[in-house]
Amino acid sequence: MKFLLITLIVHAPDPATGAVPDTTQRFRQVLDSALLAEDLGFDGFGVGERHERPFISSSPPVVLSHIAALTSRIRLFTAVTTLSLLDPVRAYEDYATLDHLSGGRLELIIGKGNGSAQRDLFAVTTDDQWARNAESYGLFREIWRNPAVTASPAFRPALHDAEVWPRPLQQPIRVWHGSATSHESVDLAARYGDPLFSANVTNPIEPYAELVRYYRERWAHYGHDPSLAVVGAGTAGYYAARTSQQAVAAYQPVFAAQLEFQRQLGLQPVFPTLQDFVERSSALVGSPQQVIDKVHRYHEQFGHSVMHLHAEPSGLLPAQHRAALELFQSEIAPVLRRDIPDPPWPWGPAVEWSPADSGDVPAGLAGVGAGGGR
Repeated sequence: MKFLLITLIVHAPDPATGAVPDTTQRFRQVLDSALLAEDLGFDGFGVGERHERPFISSSPPVVLSHIAALTSRIRLFTAVTTLSLLDPVRAYEDYATLDHLSGGRLELIIGKGNGSAQRDLFAVTTDDQWARNAESYGLFREIWRNPAVTASPAFRPALHDAEVWPRPLQQPIRVWHGSATSHESVDLAARYGDPLFSANVTNPIEPYAELVRYYRERWAHYGHDPSLAVVGAGTAGYYAARTSQQAVAAYQPVFAAQLEFQRQLGLQPVFPTLQDFVERSSALVGSPQQVIDKVHRYHEQFGHSVMHLHAEPSGLLPAQHRAALELFQSEIAPVLRRDIPDPPWPWGPAVEWSPADSGDVPAGLAGVGAGGGR
C-alpha cells in the first residue's frame, strides 16, 4: 500500500493559536509539509485546486513545481485538477512542463471540482460542468498521446493539426479520476481504464463503497482486466497516539475547527460529535492498532491500494502533527504495506536525479523526446 499527504491550502485562522499566517507564510507551510512528507518516507504529496475562499490553491502547477525543486523522490499529485474549469490545452502545457521539472514524478487526479463561486468565476454551470469535464479530459488525453491534434470541441476553439509543446517526460502521465458523489466521474474513469480516487471524506462509508463497486462493474463492462482496476481513498482525518484516549483528546480541537469551518460554509455536519466522527467516518483517530484495523475494514469494501492523509490538519500543534506522522510511518505503515498490495505499476521517479545536486542536465534527461519516460 502507498501513502500520500494532501493539502487543499486552506487559508484561515489556526484554532490552536488563533493566528492567521500571511499568504507567503501559508505557502511556506505547504513547502515545509512537502519536505516533511519526503523526509518521513511518504510516497506522494498532493496539492488541491480551488478557486474560492478560504483556499489559496488556485495554481497547483506552480506550487508543485516549487516542491519538485526541493525534493527528489516523492511523487507529486494534484488533488484535484479541475478540468471542467480549465482550458485543457493550457493545462496540458503546464503539467507537461512540470513533469520534466520533477524528473517524471507527476500524477494527476482530475475532477469537475465543486463550489458555486469558482463555477461563476469561470462561467461554468451545473448543467454543463460534467460535459465540460468529460470533453476536457478527452482532449487533454488526446494531446498527451499525439504529436498533432485536430478536434472540434464544444467548449473551446477548434484545433487544426495543432502541435502542443513540450511533450511530457512520462509517456503517458498517469491520470486518476476523483470520485465523491456522482456516477459520471466513475464511468469516465472506467471507460478509459484509469484508476479511481475516492474522496471518502464527507460521509460514512456506504455511498463511497457503492461508487467503488460501480467503478469495478463499469471497468468490466468496458472490457478491462479486473485485476488492473486500481482504487485510492482519502481519509477524513488522522491522529494516532499510544492510546485511544490520548488520540481523541488531542484531536478534539481539530474536530471543533472542522465543525466551525462547515458552519461558515453553511453546511450541516454529517458527524455532529467527535465520538460519531471517530466511529462512522473514515477518520483514523486512535492507537496504532485501531488505525490499522480501521484501514483493513475500509479495504474490505474498497480494495484500495493507495490512501491519503491530511498534510496539515488545522488545530494540531506542529510537534503533535509530526509525532503522529512519525508514529504512522514507524508502526502503522509497515503493517499496512505488508498486508495490502501496492498498485500494479512501478512507483518512483521516471528519471533518478535530484534538482539540488547541480545545475547540470540530468543524464537521464539528455535526449529525451516524445518517446521518453517509462
